[in-house]
Order: sequence, then C-alpha cells, then structure tokens
Amino acid sequence: MANFSPFRVKAHPLSNVKKVIAVCSGKGGVGKSLTTALLAINARRAGKKVAIIDADVTGPSIPKIFGLSGMIKASEDAMFPAVTESGIEVISLNLMTDDPSAPVIWRGPVISGLIKQFWTDVAYGDIDELYIDMPPGPGDVPLTVFQSLPVDAIVTVTSPQDLVSLIVEKSVRMAQMMEIPLLGVVHNMSYYACPHCGEKLYPFGQAHLGKLSQYGIEVEDELPIDPSLASLCDAGLLERYEGDYLQAIGKAISEFEVKHVVEKEEEPQEQK
Repeated sequence: MANFSPFRVKAHPLSNVKKVIAVCSGKGGVGKSLTTALLAINARRAGKKVAIIDADVTGPSIPKIFGLSGMIKASEDAMFPAVTESGIEVISLNLMTDDPSAPVIWRGPVISGLIKQFWTDVAYGDIDELYIDMPPGPGDVPLTVFQSLPVDAIVTVTSPQDLVSLIVEKSVRMAQMMEIPLLGVVHNMSYYACPHCGEKLYPFGQAHLGKLSQYGIEVEDELPIDPSLASLCDAGLLERYEGDYLQAIGKAISEFEVKHVVEKEEEPQEQK
C-alpha cells in the first residue's frame, strides 16, 4: 500500500473496508466501468461483501449498469449507499441528484471534495473489496483519490485502439509515483467468440498479450466483443450475465495481501 499522504482522509466510523482497488484507464470509452462492474459482480458471486465508488463524476455509468435509480438514503450522521440486486453497495452522484441526465459542470476542487465525501460520509459497513471506477486519464480527481483514499492496488483497462505500451508505461509510472501496486491489465474488446464453434478470433491481433512482463506486469486478462454484455448494461441487468470473464484479475485481487493494516487503521485524519 502507498505511503500515507498528509491529505489522507478517514473513513466513516460505520465503514470497515478491507481492500480498495482503483480501476483506471488512459482515456474514456475503453470499458473501465464495465470492468469495474464485472470485477465487483464476480467478487460478490464468490461470497464477498462488495462496494463500488463511482468516481467518474462527470460521466457516471455504474448506476445505469446495475439498474439503480432514485436518491440514496441519508441521516444526520451518514449517507447510505444504494444496493444492487445481488447486494453490491454503490455510491454515485447520479444517486444524489434529481436529474441524472443533467451535465456536471463543476471545477476540479468541487469534484475532488465530493470524492472525499464518498469515503468520509458514506457508511459502507463491513466490506471485503471496494472498487473505485476512476475517471479516465490523469487530473485532479485521480490525484485526489490516490492521495486521499487508502487505495491498495490498481487495475488498468486498455482497448485495441490504445497504444497499449504507452498507456501501460504511463500506468506503471503513475503506480510507482503513488507507491501503489499495479496488479494487472485488462484488454477490453480483445476478441470475439465464433457463434458456431466457440473459437476465439482476434480481429486486432494478439500482439500485446503476454508482452507486458517488461513492465513488471504478470497478470493480463481479456474481455471479448460481446453484444450480450452491452444489452445487459443497457437494461441495467449486468448481474445476470452468465460468463466467467476476468477470472485472472479477480484471482490476483483475491490473493493480493494488503500490507500495513495497523498503519492503515491509525492513519491521521485530514487537517481541518
């Protein structure tokens, strides 16, 4: 886990989160939210208590993927996340506004403040794995997440349209600067399965698979071009998908041991 930042904020007293995973991408539209959702669904199917923070404030899609709508509940002391069909807890700006379709035209500091509130003011309860759907690329919000929240590891998502080596190299350097482990890379839209024989066909080639070890990355996973996933996301029913995607990344997350647990509990509160 990263060294403790002087900007680190403390979780809500009713939250006990064991592991925090940030899902990142070099640009938008590569399937970062889909990856976040699938990882959370797989973890929930494995019997874990799971939560998602939708930190992509200007382009939130997690509630849509899970069919969530309406306003979250709150008391004087806490906000309470929405809960999906299978029991995944979700917090998102789209669950805190009367009109989810309204554009978010906020400056960086305002968005960063909201992300901190997603950690300090939300009562998650006991959570085994909390996934953060990050905004794409670098910027104020990713920096706020890495400095203010106790992120334990990073997963990076790429697409065939990316210059994968460049994206991965940037991700590696970011992880090194933040002193956070980069667990692996997900190649989205990597292949499609022949409807007749099930053979995997790679329209963009397999040039990048297995060649990221030079960056110290041992785990790579793939997501296919699968129209059924898009249909389920549009219907808000992704939890009902019947595949077994992202098992390699999921296993890496499960086996990843969070270090400095004592220090994590004793980390200082943000200076007021």
